[in-house]
Amino acid sequence: MSKLGKITFFSALPPFRGGIAQFSEQFRQALAKKRNVDSYTFQNQYPNFLFPGQSQFEDQKPNFKHPRIVSTFRPWTYFTSLRILRKSKGDLFITSYWMSFFGPMMGFWSRFLSKKTVKIALIHNLMPHEKRFFDGVFNRYFLGGYDGFVLLSDAVRSEVLNMKPNAQTLVLKHPSYQQFGSKMDKMRAREILNLDPRKKTLLFFGLIRDYKGLDLLLKAHSKLDDSFQLLIAGEVYGDRNGYDNLILQSKNKHISFVDQFIPTEEVNVYFSAADLCVLPYKTATQSGIKAMCDVFHLPVLVSRVGGLHEEISENETGFVMRSVSDGTFAEQIVEIFSDSRLEKVAQNVQNQLRNKENEWDEFADSVLKFADMIQQSKKSH
Repeated sequence: MSKLGKITFFSALPPFRGGIAQFSEQFRQALAKKRNVDSYTFQNQYPNFLFPGQSQFEDQKPNFKHPRIVSTFRPWTYFTSLRILRKSKGDLFITSYWMSFFGPMMGFWSRFLSKKTVKIALIHNLMPHEKRFFDGVFNRYFLGGYDGFVLLSDAVRSEVLNMKPNAQTLVLKHPSYQQFGSKMDKMRAREILNLDPRKKTLLFFGLIRDYKGLDLLLKAHSKLDDSFQLLIAGEVYGDRNGYDNLILQSKNKHISFVDQFIPTEEVNVYFSAADLCVLPYKTATQSGIKAMCDVFHLPVLVSRVGGLHEEISENETGFVMRSVSDGTFAEQIVEIFSDSRLEKVAQNVQNQLRNKENEWDEFADSVLKFADMIQQSKKSH
């Protein structure tokens, strides 16, 4: 049991869109079961040039439950938000980090919060998928202010230690999401989405950016016969023309492209309709999509990059791509569907979940124990 009392928590939180907000809300709820938590979120996360999507919010009229205290691109709000965070008087400060653009703001906070406060950063990504000239400087400034770091993959841990060799780190598995409802009947889900009920169905889900490799999947799908269909669900960040051209050129025309943000209450339909989720990322650390697949017992095929494949046991809990070349990629997909391995993986994933208690509670407990250890270390010094 943690000895630390009050927690001050900052992250993107719903109704902000995306996996970080969803993750942070589940983590915040788990912490709030154990401690008094003051939670804060952004006024605005990104300037327009860093956010190519339609909206940063899930709803047209977002309803915020937590105080919005800072805008990353308005530096004067760093000072006003610092006063609010200091006033919270948390024994433990926890923040989420996934973009180097946040480095100056979060590094500033850490240096001017009370020296007695244990400062923990949960790092989703350290090195961005799309590199910018300021990444290194901002990341080092950020890392310099925190007492400990929680990572979701060994790959990110290595990046942190490369920049801060003496860093206190804890690697934890991304817990499975529970907020998206339960698995529904596959045929009913395909009916809702106007998919052919008889075809082998591949799913590509989530916000679409170049590094996620949808182009690689479209090229591979073009080599599959018409017993396969591809379901793409997610808003395109950037230019869609390249994907549209690949779809037009594809020999397999069985492609459904839902180019929009998928609301939380509709997510289960997409995962229930699929036989295999494909994550052909070109760069990655870990993936919230994989955690969503687990809940719906949906097998995944992931690329061998970053920490994406770390928790996959081949043919037991998922599949790892042998190659990104479209021919080999397509051959592996055909192979996966050629015998009973899909059903075996789905059953194994279901059994793993059945044997676990609430993963988010365990995750929160581990973070609090880690913070306790750091607090004791600080006292001894």
